[in-house]
Amino acid sequence: MIQQAIAQILSPIYEKKFSENSYGFRPKRSAHDALKRIEEIADEGYTWVVDLDLEKYFDTVNQSKLIQILSEEIKDGDVISLIHKYLKSGIMIGGIKVNSYKGVPQGGPLSPLLANIYLNEADQELEKWGYKFVRYADDMLIFARNRKAAERYYKRVKNLLEGKLKLKVNEEKTSIRKLSQTKYLGYGFYHNNGTQLKSTQRKPKETKGKTKSGNKQK
Repeated sequence: MIQQAIAQILSPIYEKKFSENSYGFRPKRSAHDALKRIEEIADEGYTWVVDLDLEKYFDTVNQSKLIQILSEEIKDGDVISLIHKYLKSGIMIGGIKVNSYKGVPQGGPLSPLLANIYLNEADQELEKWGYKFVRYADDMLIFARNRKAAERYYKRVKNLLEGKLKLKVNEEKTSIRKLSQTKYLGYGFYHNNGTQLKSTQRKPKETKGKTKSGNKQK
């Protein structure tokens, strides 16, 4: 009940501030909307992608940084105090509840909203830089016209995420490749007869990163 009440306070405030490139856990936005946007970007000639993997994202959100971000918009100290207590309620690691200065407890309506608020900081920077990207929760694709540009974008975004937001990019699972060689949200991409890239659902072969419940598939 408390989570729902806090979410109802935060959601209308931050929905106005969230990026148009963010699709996960938002009203009237879906994975299919994200895929449609990917096709549009590809049609503009951005066919290389940085498929970015954040290591254990929900478990590594820096709580102090999150409270700092929230305090810039939320001036009600009681609300901030409730969120702080929620964060300090502990996260589950290996089935054991652990109190930590990192992580957002999963489950309920508040955790995905807080996760979006945190990564909105990155979204806003990428938009300032003029980057083309799509984000669904902690699943992010950054687009480029060629491999060299993609490599340059990756270095800059990695520095942002690990520096400003104190997150960890999983370099082993992060890849730079052609969109046609990429799976995103369980979908692959192919060229039709008009050479446009279209999405098609594929059965995921491997597990990567996180979903609503903590483990997402790509």
